[in-house]
Amino acid sequence: MQMKKVNQIKKELENKEALIRCADEFNMMGDPTRLKICYLLCHHKELSVGEIAEVVGTSISAVSHTLGKLKAANMVESRRDFRHVYYKLKQLPLRVYLEKRLKIL
Repeated sequence: MQMKKVNQIKKELENKEALIRCADEFNMMGDPTRLKICYLLCHHKELSVGEIAEVVGTSISAVSHTLGKLKAANMVESRRDFRHVYYKLKQLPLRVYLEKRLKIL
């Protein structure tokens, strides 16, 4: 490998904050329910908790709990509209990966 390329890669890997963020995002995808929810939110601008629960096939309580974890990880954002809470996936590098990778499966 060329020394110039090695130095460039080393410099990219110095960004520890970005590496930790990426590792955290992939860690969040280790749970099938979180992965399903993120996949849904990749393909829909925003969905309510009830809509997500219906599609994923789990309880509203379980979806709310999972969305809480995703929100704490700064991966989703929410807005309240009267009695409903709507969630959307933030623009993350992981989002692009999910959109492409899960389309192939």
